[in-house]
Amino acid sequence: MTDTGAGPRVPDAGDDDGGDGRGGGGGGEAGADDGTIALPCGETVHRSAFDLGMREYECACGERHAVVMDMHPPSRFVPEAVVDVLRETVSVGDDDAFEEFGTPHLLGSVLEEFPDDVTVVDATDDGRVGYAMLWVTAFDARTLHEHVVELVVELMEHAVSHARDDAAQGDFEEQMLDFDVEAFVERYRRARDWQDEYDAPA
Repeated sequence: MTDTGAGPRVPDAGDDDGGDGRGGGGGGEAGADDGTIALPCGETVHRSAFDLGMREYECACGERHAVVMDMHPPSRFVPEAVVDVLRETVSVGDDDAFEEFGTPHLLGSVLEEFPDDVTVVDATDDGRVGYAMLWVTAFDARTLHEHVVELVVELMEHAVSHARDDAAQGDFEEQMLDFDVEAFVERYRRARDWQDEYDAPA
């Protein structure tokens, strides 16, 4: 991947876990030995409660929490063409567990922005579940989608600002003037197949 210096350091999936498998301030694992995790709302649940096709968790607290797993493609949130641009312009660290920009980095950005609202679970060594990484947020899937799109726009703005192309920067800024995050998310969610666990783009 070409390092253009076009963006901030891409957060690793577990940057805020303090090395003990715990997530952001609102969540983290509560009793890693028995597989119980603490959600951002304070409720606890076993990690096996989350299956591969899940996008939201209906919690005992009365709220619906967004659920993201490492195998979910970034095209769950933005078109593949945008993902391709991000992979060309945003470099991941040499010691990153993931070789290219993807969903773990998007959720790492969300974790940095909302450290008290995201629980991160590292289930790499747990063969009882079908995922390696799990993120559960205090907000629902639609709100998470909007936050991710906003963060992607910030990443792309940063990339364009370092491109040393005034015309490209001007074009991007003009396009962003008319860009409505909520409207984009509404259209994108309507156009996608949300029933398929592989979450293929429309």
